Amino acid sequence: MEEIVRLHDVTKFIAGHEVVSNVTMSVHKGEIYGLLGPNGSGKTVIMKMLTNLVKPSYGTIDMFGEPIKASSYQYLSRAGSMIEYPTFYEKKTARQNLQLVSEYMGYYEPTAINEVLEWVQLEQVQHKPVHTFSLGMKQRLGIARAMLVKPELLILDEPMNGLDPSGIKTVREMFQMMNQEYGTTLIVSSHMLSEVELFADRIGVIKNGKWLQEISMKALKEENTEYIEILTANQKQACFVLEDVLQLSNFKALHNNTIRVYEAGHRQNEITQAMLDHHVEIEAISKKYKSLEEYFHQVLDQEKAQEEE
Repeated sequence: MEEIVRLHDVTKFIAGHEVVSNVTMSVHKGEIYGLLGPNGSGKTVIMKMLTNLVKPSYGTIDMFGEPIKASSYQYLSRAGSMIEYPTFYEKKTARQNLQLVSEYMGYYEPTAINEVLEWVQLEQVQHKPVHTFSLGMKQRLGIARAMLVKPELLILDEPMNGLDPSGIKTVREMFQMMNQEYGTTLIVSSHMLSEVELFADRIGVIKNGKWLQEISMKALKEENTEYIEILTANQKQACFVLEDVLQLSNFKALHNNTIRVYEAGHRQNEITQAMLDHHVEIEAISKKYKSLEEYFHQVLDQEKAQEEE
């Protein structure tokens, strides 16, 4: 797949302290990439390097196939970003702030401002000065500003900070809409792992500036299947099929017509076919995975154990 962003052995020192250490990371065109890590792990520094606000001490960063240099600004019109808490002209209205960005970027699409205000559900307050906005409203306005020019790449640092559950859902759906309808590539850092799990295609994990893992959500699920759950009214016959036909022993029949199979690996199709062959009606069958949060803490715990050896 085409790489739209590539970091190769990137290291960053700030005040003599190594805050990012030999990070190699890639983001493919058209995907949503979740950048995960504890507070102070280096996520924001990486975001700042991607937007040319901070220069790497060592290593290279390519964007749109070209290396980012101190003088590289031509790619900025192709990328939108929100790093840390967004700032605005507080006395100006939400709409006026977006108009200033549009003029600065030379982007004069007549419907663009109306669209992004509607996307972030601020159209009803667009003529109010920003200093009257709550933290969550400013966060949504910052996302609207980043999306204004319909960029090829969106770089968003903790975009869900300060949002209530309704706002979080709105933002998640916006990400998916931008990705699916406009083909926008997104890099999103967040500590809300349950949300990242809902929209990310791939994730990268960083801790104390050290790159720990990069994996697709599809691979993560395939490698971390905990059990297969079967819902059937004919539980006794289903257990017979599992034990005598498929030679499985590590399963448990629950009281609610549910069976959990713990040793099936990727054999869901085989189980389904065996049940059909033996006339066992299945109401539902599905794989249950470790959550992203469980996987994230597993990766951190493994790193901690290695450090203690």
